[in-house]
Amino acid sequence: MPEFPDQDTDVLTESKTKLEKPKLFKVLLHNDDFTTMEFVVFVLEYVFMRETVEAFSIMMKVHNEGVGLAGVYPYEVATMKSEKAMNLAKAREYPLLCTVEEE
Repeated sequence: MPEFPDQDTDVLTESKTKLEKPKLFKVLLHNDDFTTMEFVVFVLEYVFMRETVEAFSIMMKVHNEGVGLAGVYPYEVATMKSEKAMNLAKAREYPLLCTVEEE
């Protein structure tokens, strides 16, 4: 028969870990004099999954105010979408600038 210790002093405690929501980051599109309005609408629809009417509205905000909010995402998603948009622009020789800022 196995031997058991006389005194068992180890206590197993249950710990609760609270998960925090990840910080969110804004992806901003900046106005320039060379990127066409049609291309900005395309990027908003293709990369940021915006409906046409919403994409047009954001593009007009970028055009009139100099900057527009493309979306709010966790950091990794925000940087990936920003890079994808700028790579599409670079391939078409547009100087579109996307920045990522903490919300």
